[in-house]
Amino acid sequence: MSFAPLTNDTFLRACRRQATDYTPLWLMRQAGRYLPEYRDTRAKAGSFMGLATNVDYATEVTLQPLERFPLDAAILFSDILTVPDAMGLGLSFAQGEGPKFAKVVRDEAAVAELAVPDMDKLRYVFDAVTSIRHALNGRVPLIGFSGSPWTLACYMVEGGGSDDYRQVKSLMYARPDLMHRILEVNADSVALYLNAQIDAGAQAVMIFDSWGGVLADGMFQQFSLAYTKRVLAQLKRTGVDGQDVPRIVFTKGGGIWLQDMNTLDCEVLGLDWTANLGQARAMVGGQVGGPGKALQGNIDPNVLFAPPEQIAAQARAVLDSFGKPHTDKSSTGPTHIFNLGHGISQFTPPEHVAALVETVHSYSRQQRG
Repeated sequence: MSFAPLTNDTFLRACRRQATDYTPLWLMRQAGRYLPEYRDTRAKAGSFMGLATNVDYATEVTLQPLERFPLDAAILFSDILTVPDAMGLGLSFAQGEGPKFAKVVRDEAAVAELAVPDMDKLRYVFDAVTSIRHALNGRVPLIGFSGSPWTLACYMVEGGGSDDYRQVKSLMYARPDLMHRILEVNADSVALYLNAQIDAGAQAVMIFDSWGGVLADGMFQQFSLAYTKRVLAQLKRTGVDGQDVPRIVFTKGGGIWLQDMNTLDCEVLGLDWTANLGQARAMVGGQVGGPGKALQGNIDPNVLFAPPEQIAAQARAVLDSFGKPHTDKSSTGPTHIFNLGHGISQFTPPEHVAALVETVHSYSRQQRG
């Protein structure tokens, strides 16, 4: 497989803690319902899964935000629940409702049936990755992703989204043996899944630990972090173009465990809006010439409902919080990738996103001055 050379590698350079001319930016859920063109394509596809499983549609919606905004990375359009769906749990999305599973995993019999799925069932994802890489034609890098073992387990045990995580936490406390078994299967499945995305052309991969932050201290380390480590240990380090593949880990609500997360074998840690970027940089960002983690984040997505001048002020505040990134092209050092602290809301005005992107690019250039 051969792909066009990258014309903008700013995001990958920042992942590797290399100096960049400005702070790169992409947005979690950047291909989504806030864009009218996405809503049009989804209507044509007939359903969310109709969109995600159709290579042409998935390619089209992945590229839509890049046509509007000069973003520095594309992220595969898919869903975190494709893996448990391939395990035979029967995923569906009702209009206006979240995901639902036909089968839940709550007892010994259901856990005993769980197995790493045949990756051929997820061929549509890998075909989409390759298709998107070709369609990008080297414009920006493509990020592949998966849910974390713990986050997938939350949906598998609850049968869908949850407000209180009662079922999954009940199982974890009452039968930790069963919970560990689910997480082992999930971790090995996620590793295979991400490796197949890397083989299909993904240039960086991200693990979304969206629900890690609901765990108690001590439980997070045992039931989330340990299995994220298990995934990372199995990931391929080289992509199809012979380049290294940076790994990003994002735990929503995980800022309090940064010291623990610093032990992860990954290049980038994502932060939500509750974390202080400057403190995170001091704790895990490292020094010029030394080891450390690149940081990604972390503006509150709801800032995007304010008028453009307020959005610009908040974006500058996030960049100031991280501080001046290092500028020594001959060395590695603390770097920042600008992002939201979680996914963009479907109600966000697209012109407000344009104001954010413009501010981040222009102000971060001034910062390096």
